[in-house]
Amino acid sequence: MTAQEIVGGGNVRLYLEETGNPKGRPILFIHGFSQSRLTWRKQFNSSLANEFRLLALDLRGHGLSEKPRDVYGDSKLWADDIQAVITTLGLERPVLSGWSYGGAIISDYVRIYGDAQLGGIHFVGALTKLGDELVPLLGKNFVALIPGFFSNEVTASSEALQKLVRLITKKELPPSEFYYTLGYNTIVPPYVRYCLLSRSLTNNDLLPTLKTPVLITHGELDEIVLLEAAQEHAKLIAHAQLSVYPNVGHAPFWEDSDRFNRELYDFMKTNF
Repeated sequence: MTAQEIVGGGNVRLYLEETGNPKGRPILFIHGFSQSRLTWRKQFNSSLANEFRLLALDLRGHGLSEKPRDVYGDSKLWADDIQAVITTLGLERPVLSGWSYGGAIISDYVRIYGDAQLGGIHFVGALTKLGDELVPLLGKNFVALIPGFFSNEVTASSEALQKLVRLITKKELPPSEFYYTLGYNTIVPPYVRYCLLSRSLTNNDLLPTLKTPVLITHGELDEIVLLEAAQEHAKLIAHAQLSVYPNVGHAPFWEDSDRFNRELYDFMKTNF
């Protein structure tokens, strides 16, 4: 595995890790709200690495990437981050695999740069709108945690993040996985979480214009981004393939990694 720093939009320093076949088709994994590149370790440590070039980015404000204030509200900056990765690393027709909030980042990218240089888009438990329009597509237990995400008070913040980690999967995580996940959630500052959820955007006009292949993956029992979001995406993107995982929550790449990796492999092979 190799690591490097990318200079993203507005000169924000971004941390990225890469593994797999350096000559293979690239897959750029984009994590969700308050998460990290470490989300994708069941993909990095899978047979996908035998054939594909796997890259995982810490979004601005997350993980080992820079965490300045007031650089999270502009779609152009988010789009520039992804474009910086593509151009700096010379990625040829990458597939963008975005989990949860990562779907909004992919949408930011396509709105600014289009989808012509992409090999495909993979929406995973994804959202593509923010603000009031998103609320009906969020689970009520997640919405109840939002004030705690923004709190600078240790107890309130810690309790909210612990409940968030428990909401991510349908089945309870083993203690080692729970605390590992909690760890990279806690290093995201409350001001970053506030800025991320203070954005307002809709992409219902954008999604029907997509030309690149699209795979939509969603857990049937997702309590964070409800299944209705994936169903809405499938209606808006006529050529998209929708794959619903029974008895799975918000993290199909973790809860059923074998199926997830197999379907992503098939998506890559079918469209290249």
